[in-house]
Amino acid sequence: MIKDKISQITLEAIQSCQKQENWSALNISEIKIESPKDKKHGDYAVSIALEIGKMLKKNPLKISEIIKNKILEEPSILFNKIEVVSPGFINFFLAKDYLISELSKVLKEKDKYGAGNTKKTIVIDYSAPNIAKPFGIGHLRSTIIGQSIYNLYKFFGFKCIGDNHLGDWGTQFGKMIVAIKKWVKQDNFNDLTVNDLEKLYIRFHQEIENHPEIEEEARLWFKKLENGDKEAKDIWQICVNVSLKEFNKIYDLLGIKIDYAFGESFYEGKMMSIVQEAIDKKIAIKSQGAVIIDYPDKLPTVIILKSDGATNYFTRDLAAIKYRLKKWKPDLIVYETGAEQTLHFKQLFEAVELLKWTSKDKLVHISHGLYRSRTGKFSTRKGQTIHLEEILIEAIKRAKQMIENSEAIKNLSNQEKEEIAKIVGIGAVKYNDLSQHHSRDIIFDWDKILNLKGNSGPYLQYTHARCISILRKTKTKLDLKKIKNIKLNSEEEDILRDISRFPEIVREAVQKFSPNLICSFIFDLSQRYNLFYQFHPVIKAETEESKILRLAITTAVAQILKNSLALLGIDTPNKM
Repeated sequence: MIKDKISQITLEAIQSCQKQENWSALNISEIKIESPKDKKHGDYAVSIALEIGKMLKKNPLKISEIIKNKILEEPSILFNKIEVVSPGFINFFLAKDYLISELSKVLKEKDKYGAGNTKKTIVIDYSAPNIAKPFGIGHLRSTIIGQSIYNLYKFFGFKCIGDNHLGDWGTQFGKMIVAIKKWVKQDNFNDLTVNDLEKLYIRFHQEIENHPEIEEEARLWFKKLENGDKEAKDIWQICVNVSLKEFNKIYDLLGIKIDYAFGESFYEGKMMSIVQEAIDKKIAIKSQGAVIIDYPDKLPTVIILKSDGATNYFTRDLAAIKYRLKKWKPDLIVYETGAEQTLHFKQLFEAVELLKWTSKDKLVHISHGLYRSRTGKFSTRKGQTIHLEEILIEAIKRAKQMIENSEAIKNLSNQEKEEIAKIVGIGAVKYNDLSQHHSRDIIFDWDKILNLKGNSGPYLQYTHARCISILRKTKTKLDLKKIKNIKLNSEEEDILRDISRFPEIVREAVQKFSPNLICSFIFDLSQRYNLFYQFHPVIKAETEESKILRLAITTAVAQILKNSLALLGIDTPNKM
């Protein structure tokens, strides 16, 4: 990547200058590369001379000049110009030949352009909806952010393992068993829907106000479930089967397939040995009949075994980490969940390090903000939920209305129109979420989430479809050798600069677990291309050389949009 090359040649120049200029020893192993917002300051800039000036107590501007001159001793096709500006920046301007060479790479590598070759393994824990509850808006974020992180890391060369850690165990199932036994006739157990289960859960919490004793009854039923009671297991299995049918329908709509679905129940039978290991290693102690981890630092104490002998969410998460480390030997385990679980994961990762299973720097929690109503957080207990299926169906309906009068699709069959509406509608929902940094809370707003104009998925899909439409009208061979001596106009040059930045944007998005960086990049690229298209004809370009260049740019923009939207889990229709 160009940033790596600039870093390398700058570092080599500094090392050479140390000997020639009699500079004292400098311990510099990394050069920070910046991308100036104003293009008059170049494509890239380094400020290392300011640091060196401080170390040597010398003028950083003079140090910049010395480094620049040393770099220029070695001819390079990468740069058109290298300049020094006050107070000590070195600015690099990319050469036309380099920009054309990157354009050629896109045409050659296609869907591999920008890909990496890191040979490591990563486990990503994402989605994780709760059994016996409909797939709500709250789980949309973990599902699509997690999938996008999975896509990014796979594109970057990692072996990715996605694990859907279903919420299919815990005290809430004691509540569900009590609710089903009390308020559903046994003959109707197998007719229950996931919406019925949600209503029963809400009713249970309403009944507690007048009958608090049913909470203790629920605890006893969960203990029975843990002990393998047949009646408890049968009712629990009904909840699981009904819920999975619902979840799979949503995953199909979203176009998501997760490698594994090891729910919390999978780790039953794997936890008592962990509790004993924690006691043996003196990480955990017995306290008032329970087993706890009392951290040596300021983290709050956690229970890993309740006083009644039941396990909990924390114990199951410990068991999941141990299983993943043994089965897949990952270099990294990433959890994508809501920000409200931040403390839980700090405690969990600290416990893993205390147990000496792995270092906590190999465990990462990506915490997303929540979807909120205007009055606060959604709550299933209070019946305040928005079902994700409703949103997706409404999005498809609105997308269909938007494209109904499009000239490009008027001759398509109804089935083809339905498919395009689905791609556009689902893409709108995903992009609305992914274009915002994962840490932000999002106020649920029908008009905003289903906005199909401006900085939105449909706008990017439309730009891609426009590019494909242009390319469909010509059979011109894209021989870039014929444009070797062409002079670029400013719009062409700006797009080529953007295209060349794609690989580094991918790397940054991977390093920061931030799909929103991809969104920002392709929105800017789309705006730039549409501006270029407005001022410069492509097929009817003034010269053959300009036509080849502009068709190549159009091909590259379409390819990068397709690559980028695929990383976000969004499809690209060729007509729209």
